[in-house]
Amino acid sequence: MQAIPPAQESDLEFDHGTFDSAAFTARTLSDWHSLAAVIDHTLLKPEATRLQIENLCDEAARYRFACAMVNPIWAATAVGILAGTGVPVGVVIGFPLGASLVSTLRQEAAALTRLGARELDMVIPIGQLKSGNHHAVQHAIHAVANVVHHNGAILKVILETALLTVEEKLRGSEIAIQSGADFIKTSTGFASAGATAADVALMRGVAGGRCGVKAAGGIRSLDDLRAMLEAGANRIGASASVSILRELGAE
Repeated sequence: MQAIPPAQESDLEFDHGTFDSAAFTARTLSDWHSLAAVIDHTLLKPEATRLQIENLCDEAARYRFACAMVNPIWAATAVGILAGTGVPVGVVIGFPLGASLVSTLRQEAAALTRLGARELDMVIPIGQLKSGNHHAVQHAIHAVANVVHHNGAILKVILETALLTVEEKLRGSEIAIQSGADFIKTSTGFASAGATAADVALMRGVAGGRCGVKAAGGIRSLDDLRAMLEAGANRIGASASVSILRELGAE
């Protein structure tokens, strides 16, 4: 199965299949506007209220973040608030356990893209990967990728690296890329640990320039974020997005 080309090549530094992390980092950290453009401004807490979602979307529009990332129940609200701003809405599916039926994932993807979500972050079938059932993992990702891409959206596949061995991280990354992921992503933020620079570097080593790498989970400062960019991330998921931008001069 051939990998589906990334939907947003502007996020990548292509050079014969490689990714220039140093150049990407330098450009991204040149000012807070450039940094905001690679951050998914995120609120996935189960207790999040409508007012908090509205504030998230207002901040996403003000600072021009890459997207506003919410849970499915808030997708329509976020799409309505951000309509006409040019800032897309991202939504998680199969989240945070990676234990949904493939049919459920497909239905979620179809319903959310119909509502206007333009970026979907899907948790890999973690238990299947750890069981060595690579065909099941490939089938689930490919099934969702078909729906997402058919509806003009992009797919990020979350590995949940804190729960995986090195071999599982390598294998999961390759399966996700071959199955149509536009990005491979480290973490949900709900496991025992989040993103590490070592895991980002490992994932970028597998991906090269074939797809994006998103670091998420525990990124709370500009130093945290810089480490992820230097390791090879070209998208960041964070809830501390505004405070991070302020470290770089945003008001």
